[in-house]
Amino acid sequence: MYLLYETAANLIIFFFGASIGSFLNVVIYRLPAGISLIYPPSRCPHCLHRLGKTENVPVLGWLWLRGRCRWCATPISPRYPLVEGVMGLLFMAVFWQFGITIESIGYWVFLSWLLALALIDLDTMTLPNSLTESGLQVGWLFAMVEGWENAGISGWANYLMVSIGSAVLGIWLFDIITIVGSLALGQPAMGGGDAKLAAMIGAWLGWKYLLLTGFVACGVGAFVGGGAIALGLLSRKQPMPFGPFLVLGAVLTVFWGEKLLSAYLNLFFPLGLLR
Repeated sequence: MYLLYETAANLIIFFFGASIGSFLNVVIYRLPAGISLIYPPSRCPHCLHRLGKTENVPVLGWLWLRGRCRWCATPISPRYPLVEGVMGLLFMAVFWQFGITIESIGYWVFLSWLLALALIDLDTMTLPNSLTESGLQVGWLFAMVEGWENAGISGWANYLMVSIGSAVLGIWLFDIITIVGSLALGQPAMGGGDAKLAAMIGAWLGWKYLLLTGFVACGVGAFVGGGAIALGLLSRKQPMPFGPFLVLGAVLTVFWGEKLLSAYLNLFFPLGLLR
């Protein structure tokens, strides 16, 4: 009986996350284009036919249609069900790690913001202020709620101050990296949206995990960028979106932050000098 309940709970959480992913698909497509997120309802971008209820079911709707519009047979990008499926799996992973807690709700919101920003950056090489700024503010709200839950009246103020300080650190750190990198390369090294995304991540995760996120993002970004240049897929002066690497670092930090931080300290400071 317990297994039945657990399976049902996981399915509910998966489809809840996939439904959020379905909405994120709308945000990713419409927000950069300046189109309302509410009207018109979901429709085929080619023939403009409004999708029916069964066609809007996350993941299953795409499979039911066999990846094509029911009315004009135009192929529907597989990215739509992939985003829905990934979001469903992330929601399940958060639930497995944090259970039914305030942290789970907060990280569901945080990861939703991150995925939208990563894909918009991949598509348009921009990180919309409307998302980074609202994500920053919700991060501060989450810090206050978490502080209240953990330490009462005094806790929410302390958590908020740490969240604000970490956000400021993110802005300053990535502004410095941008200035130094631009002087060294003779061209813009990073967009202004990356610093705002770093501030948002700092507001949610705190300054230690912000630094860890940045370290992972720079490491993975250098590896991927260097590999793309070596394979001729990218020229040395061709811009590459950095937001997805920051998002990847933040997602890894949410689930394995303490282990990654301990491994880093043990590798570079084996005597525990910074503990």
